Amino acid sequence: MAEAPWHRRHPVALDVAIAVVFLLLDTGTTLAGATWWPAQPGPLAWVMLVLQGLACLSLAARRRAPLTVLAVLGAFTLAVTLLISPAGALTPAHTGNLWAPFATVLAAYGPIFYQAQGEVRGAAPGEARAKRRRTAYLALAVFTVIVARPWEPSVMIITIGVLRTAVGPLLALYFDARRRLVLALTERAERAERERHLLAEQARTEERARLAGEMHDVVTHRVSLMVLQAGALRVTAADEATRQAAEELRSAGSQALDELRDLVGILRTAPEGDSTPSVAGFAELVAESAAVGIPTELIEEGDPALASPVVGRTAYRVVREALTNVRKHAPGARVTVRVEYDDGEGQVRLTVRNTPPTGKPSSALAGTGSGLGIAHLRQRIELVPGTLRAGPAPDGGFSVEATLPAYVPTAEPAV
Repeated sequence: MAEAPWHRRHPVALDVAIAVVFLLLDTGTTLAGATWWPAQPGPLAWVMLVLQGLACLSLAARRRAPLTVLAVLGAFTLAVTLLISPAGALTPAHTGNLWAPFATVLAAYGPIFYQAQGEVRGAAPGEARAKRRRTAYLALAVFTVIVARPWEPSVMIITIGVLRTAVGPLLALYFDARRRLVLALTERAERAERERHLLAEQARTEERARLAGEMHDVVTHRVSLMVLQAGALRVTAADEATRQAAEELRSAGSQALDELRDLVGILRTAPEGDSTPSVAGFAELVAESAAVGIPTELIEEGDPALASPVVGRTAYRVVREALTNVRKHAPGARVTVRVEYDDGEGQVRLTVRNTPPTGKPSSALAGTGSGLGIAHLRQRIELVPGTLRAGPAPDGGFSVEATLPAYVPTAEPAV
């Protein structure tokens, strides 16, 4: 099964790496005079540089506490601004710069994105979500005012400050809208699949009812006539042998009518469900083959829970049919059953391969069955839909390979 991308498996490590990158970026740009660094730095300047580094490292907590990260960087920016003016404790080498570090761009992204992500997941009641949303927008508004310094009128500083704090929220809103759209389309596709399955079930139920009606109308009518004629013959026949045969014919016809009535009732009743085992039954199939003297090995790769119920039962039938054919036609062969659950491609791949037989097949055993097992399997797999390939292997053995979609929606829950 394909693993998730590294950044999804290690989000904390990713956030720490991002925080370190911004620490180095902001430290370098500050020392280069691109922000608030004075021409003649004193002890206060070095202390503030250390505090800026700690504020940048707070980005490591941007997923769990986005508002806290925003508050830390906003507090640092406000402190630097006040130390420059009106306190006059710091005198920047370039007064036309923004005092805020570049980490503020990513900090502004967090509150909107992770608050919106919580809404999609439904992690809080509607009123609580609305309150969090208002809090996020209010915090961003205050943060923008601190970064842009509108009390020191400068078109360039205000413009750059607003753009720096607006890029993150705009990206967050875009990704949130995209995620909502993907979820809606996925839900619509799954609903369409379920509806298609229900329509197919309804069509099968209607066909069973139609067949039941046809059997009842046609077969019952003819058999009833036979029973009546046999009864009349039993009464009018001159010799005892004829009367006895007529009675037996009448009795058999009556029994046939009773059995036909039961059969019609079964056809008119929806089936309880397919009781065929799923992927959990592979081990039992392999054990059965080993118990009758056929060395069989099962290799499973990935998570069996990936296979939906219909796919699991179809896969079980493939393995069962392949192992049955080995017992019939390849005595003494060794068998390998390989099952791959590929989450990346959304597929279940089966391979049942046996080595060349070491003995001669029993004619009595090989002659059993209809000879249509593989053909019926191919028809069933094509309905899933999937593909099946069965044929001789290069080493003289035989191979059965099937590829199935991992998920086929049904009305029953996955196991």
